[in-house]
Amino acid sequence: MRPSRIPTAQLGRLLTLAFAFLLTLGLFAPQSRAATTAPQERPTPRSFPLPKSPKLPDEHRPVPGEALTGGQDSPRAGTAPAAAPEKQGKAQRSAPNALTAAVCSPADFAKTGAALVQQVRSVDVACVNSLFNLDADGAAKVFREDQMATVADALRTASASYDGTNNAAIGQLVLFLRVGYYVQWRFPDRVGAYGAPLKSATRGALDAFFGAPRSKDVTQANGETLAEAVTLIDSARENARYTGVVKWLLNGFDPTTGGAMWSAVDNTRTVIERGTELPEFIAALQADPSFATAMAGLVTRNAAGLTGSDLATSIGIQLGSLVSFPELRPQARPLVKDLIARYPLVGASGPLTMNLAWYAENKDKGNCALYGICDLPTRLIPLVLTVDHTCSPSLRVRAQDMSAAELADTCTSLANQDAYFHALVKDGGPVAGDQNKRLEVVVFDSYYDYSLYAWSIYDIEVDNGGMYLEGDPSKVDNQARFIAHEATWERPTFQIWNLNHEYTHYLDGRYDMAGDFDAGMSTPTVWWVEGIAEYVSYGYRGVRYDDAIAQAAQGTYKLSTLFDTTYENADSTRIYNWGYLAVRYMLQSHPQDMTALLAKYRAGDWAGARTLLTSTIGTRYDADFAAWLTACGTGRCGSLQQAQAPLCTQADTRQYDKNCRRDGVAATTGNYSYMFVYLPAGVQQLTVTSSGGTGNGDLYYNGSSWATTTSYLAKSTNTGNGETLTVVNPPAGWVFFSLYAQQGFDGVSVTTQY
Repeated sequence: MRPSRIPTAQLGRLLTLAFAFLLTLGLFAPQSRAATTAPQERPTPRSFPLPKSPKLPDEHRPVPGEALTGGQDSPRAGTAPAAAPEKQGKAQRSAPNALTAAVCSPADFAKTGAALVQQVRSVDVACVNSLFNLDADGAAKVFREDQMATVADALRTASASYDGTNNAAIGQLVLFLRVGYYVQWRFPDRVGAYGAPLKSATRGALDAFFGAPRSKDVTQANGETLAEAVTLIDSARENARYTGVVKWLLNGFDPTTGGAMWSAVDNTRTVIERGTELPEFIAALQADPSFATAMAGLVTRNAAGLTGSDLATSIGIQLGSLVSFPELRPQARPLVKDLIARYPLVGASGPLTMNLAWYAENKDKGNCALYGICDLPTRLIPLVLTVDHTCSPSLRVRAQDMSAAELADTCTSLANQDAYFHALVKDGGPVAGDQNKRLEVVVFDSYYDYSLYAWSIYDIEVDNGGMYLEGDPSKVDNQARFIAHEATWERPTFQIWNLNHEYTHYLDGRYDMAGDFDAGMSTPTVWWVEGIAEYVSYGYRGVRYDDAIAQAAQGTYKLSTLFDTTYENADSTRIYNWGYLAVRYMLQSHPQDMTALLAKYRAGDWAGARTLLTSTIGTRYDADFAAWLTACGTGRCGSLQQAQAPLCTQADTRQYDKNCRRDGVAATTGNYSYMFVYLPAGVQQLTVTSSGGTGNGDLYYNGSSWATTTSYLAKSTNTGNGETLTVVNPPAGWVFFSLYAQQGFDGVSVTTQY
């Protein structure tokens, strides 16, 4: 994802989805807000968006509902039947119905005239449903326009005597037509065009069905066929012609509606949603303001049942889409305004209210006062981000829901990463003029909550996995901010998605890259900016980067090519996986070149850095990089050789001093190796690390008294002996720490730095 100024978001087609898959959802960010009452510390949008988890499909609005793939070019196949209302959702248009397909032969349908009609009527609905899976050859034999028109004519004739049940196999006829529109969309060249003859025949069939008195029976039997017929409206692109049918269903829905009749009303979402893509549908709604009123009425009648995943929420959100059209704004504005004012911004009504606010702000720009949402960000912060925790003078956490233990672990993780980063890049402090002394980490409870609220509170694009807002680092009061969400798919383990990657952007911007983000992008630096963030994220956590190692085995890029990476000329694989590989190789194999390069980055000598990469280094390392990739692709990537601190010299082997280490530290299982160090006044940060050796030692710190497993202020308890503790503003005088032997350890190195 491109870390740049937030681009203008383009809203695509509007997908209504099921609440059970909230993690799959996202939201396109607005352009600049129309409101003038944003939070005082909102930074300028110099931003680093992060990739989503691969567990989150691409979807761009926080509408509740079932996870879908597909977009504007999906076929108009519509909703599949479902077994029960609580399972009902919009099936993706690139897939067959949700029914279990019966065993039947597609060749049996390669007929014409009365023989085809008889075949369709003679099988069950599941058999017809299996035709969604036809390949191009099969579709060409079964769904030519003349065959479709024949079945449509049969549906028209049968509808004249429709008795409200499927005794005449009307459901199979309707579903056959739905399948035909779907496979013709998939294989237009093989099936052939659908033109005026089929359009006329389908209109006649739908007119006859919806005109039949029993098609309005509020029964399970009628609902099953009616639900399919409603979807056929959209499949045939007749959305404008049957707004009266949709309005009737909207007006009739209430909390007692269930079963297949619920499905029939639910399928109106497809007709409305896809209808907004058709000018004739917009014209029909403009001519009949009562349609929008029916949508709003469905919401208010069913408000007691709002859950965020319910039909009323979905229809209400579709009402919001109407303000996108100048012709419909006069009728939609007061209805949307009323719903926004009527229901809370958080809780069960949050998905409805926030989506309506999104439409109001993004599709009716400049009119936030009309909807009463100009101060929305200010109102949302205390409602949504109820946790406010200070880790240190330079680090604050705002969260939707984090326990005391989760907050403490997050603060410790970031403090320890700080030490890891500095040891890696060997900086000499902040770059000249950088005032990013404070970082605020914002943590939403889930990706869904992030997409639902962060766009408004922070004026960002949220179709990503998090966002670092650098602000203007030259301003003394600048507030850098990382906006993130919990990785809910990792529960019960608590994890903030992309936390370590994004924190590296903050550290890198403060200690390695002069000026602001735009300055750093004046020449191609993406290989380093994203590569170091990935390297630290994986290296600090001790996690194997399988995706990057798999890419190494492919040997796709030369090192000299990666130096030219930009957000415009590269995909996410090159930016993240290959950025990591390039940075890892250079840090491990050519640290002297990296020292020279970072010196230029820190001085803002972008032209000099570019010359170093393209001329001084040029293609010189390409062959060695290729050999390294071959080894790395098998898991033999090597390791970074960190410079060791000198040995401590005090006679008491328990005593440490500034920037020194002791080797051969040991203890038997259940016992301690006790240690201490004297700190002068004014030490801002003490870092203690342990590494190497055998066994498993855990590191504990306890300030001015001996550190044990029951008496400590901080701890690091990883598997093995790789432990790090960073203590901010420790007290002056003697402070104590220890290694506790979960398993007897020997040959461990312990280092103190301050």
